[in-house]
Amino acid sequence: MLRVISCIAYEHDYAFVIAAAIVCIVTSVMTVRLFDRADRIPTARRFSWIVLSGMAGGAAIWTTHFVAMLGFQLPAEHAFNAFLTIGSLLIAISVTAGGFYMTVERAWNLPPEIGGLVFGIGIVAMHFTGMAGLENAGQLEWDQTLVTAAVLFALGFGALTAHLLARYHSGLSRLLAMLTLVLAICTMHFTAMGAATLLPDATAAAPTHTMSNEFLAVLVLATMAVIAGWILYMMDTRSQRELIDSFRHAARHDPLTGLPNRAYLSEHLPAMLAQARDCSAQAAVVVIDLDRFKEINDVHGHHAGDCLLQTLAKRFALQMTAGEIVARVGGDEFVAIKHPVHEQADVDEFARRLGDCIAEPVQRGTTTLTAGASIGISRFPGDADNAEELIGRADLAMYRAKRAIGDAVCYYEPSMDEGRRERSSLAMELRNAVERDELVLHYQPQLNLQSGEVIGYEALVRWKHRTRGLVPPSDFIPIAEETGLILPIGDWVLRTACEEAARWAKPYRIAVNIASAQLAQADLPKSVQEVLLSTGLPASRLELEITEASLIEDRERTLRIIRQLKTLGVTIAMDDFGTGYSSLSMLQTFPFDKVKLDRSFIEAVTTNEVSMAIVKATILLASSLRMSVVAEGVERQDQADFLREEGCREAQGFFYGRPEPLSKIADKVGRLPAADAGHVAA
Repeated sequence: MLRVISCIAYEHDYAFVIAAAIVCIVTSVMTVRLFDRADRIPTARRFSWIVLSGMAGGAAIWTTHFVAMLGFQLPAEHAFNAFLTIGSLLIAISVTAGGFYMTVERAWNLPPEIGGLVFGIGIVAMHFTGMAGLENAGQLEWDQTLVTAAVLFALGFGALTAHLLARYHSGLSRLLAMLTLVLAICTMHFTAMGAATLLPDATAAAPTHTMSNEFLAVLVLATMAVIAGWILYMMDTRSQRELIDSFRHAARHDPLTGLPNRAYLSEHLPAMLAQARDCSAQAAVVVIDLDRFKEINDVHGHHAGDCLLQTLAKRFALQMTAGEIVARVGGDEFVAIKHPVHEQADVDEFARRLGDCIAEPVQRGTTTLTAGASIGISRFPGDADNAEELIGRADLAMYRAKRAIGDAVCYYEPSMDEGRRERSSLAMELRNAVERDELVLHYQPQLNLQSGEVIGYEALVRWKHRTRGLVPPSDFIPIAEETGLILPIGDWVLRTACEEAARWAKPYRIAVNIASAQLAQADLPKSVQEVLLSTGLPASRLELEITEASLIEDRERTLRIIRQLKTLGVTIAMDDFGTGYSSLSMLQTFPFDKVKLDRSFIEAVTTNEVSMAIVKATILLASSLRMSVVAEGVERQDQADFLREEGCREAQGFFYGRPEPLSKIADKVGRLPAADAGHVAA
């Protein structure tokens, strides 16, 4: 080693040694950065970055060597062979790139350190090729011990560099990798230079067809500039391409789950169907809608809903095999594709796997999230021959599954299209029902159970179609809610009920249902006040019935609206009590005046112990909270007797009277002429 130190101290120009060290450090930093980029990106786009890191690493070796050689003070005339000098650069780049490839890709299942050894071999090969290109009037002799040490330095530090790059990913490991890369190049070069001794030979011929030191300096600078420029150009090109790819990927994938989205399906599903057609095979489209997802968001928060979706996406991804994909196309809706399909059992098994992914509970901290699924399936080409129709028909099947009891999976059938066309036709005709004066109100009496007297009526909307006759509410109310027509219909019901009730001689209370969409409007209290003022109906005679489902959306805003309604003097009743997910908490939060027991509890109140216990508990609870209870769906004497004995104050149902138009109850309410309505109401 003394020989190496002596070589550096007495046979080199310090300025060139320092310049070589700086060049080595800068290019080594660039090499490690490029290697990191190659190691992080997907395999399909990795090769070009490996080549760039190989170019940077090869340039680091080559420029360090020849900058140092410019400062090497030889005792005889010398020059550099152009072919071997340039060839040594190509050797450095190619072998370095090969070593980095083995390190990144773990080629042939070899440990990454083997790639580091190849990198070390590249340093050695470049150095001795470059030295072979040194032509001088003398003869070089080599100290084999120092040559061996130089080779071991290159191999050892090269393997250590690969070890740090491949197995550790901290900032410290990257700094150490840069240091070991510099050591691999510099220790090998200066040790090997220390191993060389030039013996001048006066009889030796002068070098010919060679490059002088000055030309070599220009070549080194030019090579560094070209390689640096090429690397920067390639980095910029690759970065732009990757940016475009990332935008393209983002446009076709869901940001929350990483699954393909609707745009991806629109682009790729036609090709999948074409492939299935070419194979004379079938394909299946599966539409999945999560059940209870809204309740999870409302009860546990949107972060819990996001956690559920992300977990399901990971499960789906693990279950997918060749020819299968799952895309997220909505908040809680997924579309899965399987192709090719050869028999029905393939689709059944695919749907079962998807359903099992959803059925398994998701644990989030101490909370267990459980969702169900409604699954609709359509098949290609039997159900449709294009992507849009296939998804639409699978969607129809999914809605049939959602409405069915106990059937989570449903295959498309042609009759479903007939039902859809019927609903679409009803929706179009419903838009004109208000203007055509086709809507009418029917009234169902509400009685005081103790006295048996009528104390009020509930206004129920009916559609008297010109050709269809009386359309049941169960047919058109869901359509009105889906299309937004529930808002003008709800406004019409409120205004008409108040106008007609204001003309009754007997001051019966009038109950009106408020839809979820109406409750979502911030100006609902103002609208109710305007109706009361314009119709002359006292606020104390108006009762607004609100379902629990309407209260879940935004509790704070809904609570504010209900309080504003109560300041008007109207009565607020909670409709369908007991059918939701958090009825008791609703009673605690919202200032209800009345609770309406759902008919499902009243139906078996005298025969089912559970229904009996629920009704008793509700009556007792309401009494403690100073609320009255209305029992809906009373149809038999034994039901009425039980409710009366338990202290229930009010009831309505077919036992007391069916909903009837105003003309049928005119004598009971004492209907007055329009001119007298304002006086009586006042």
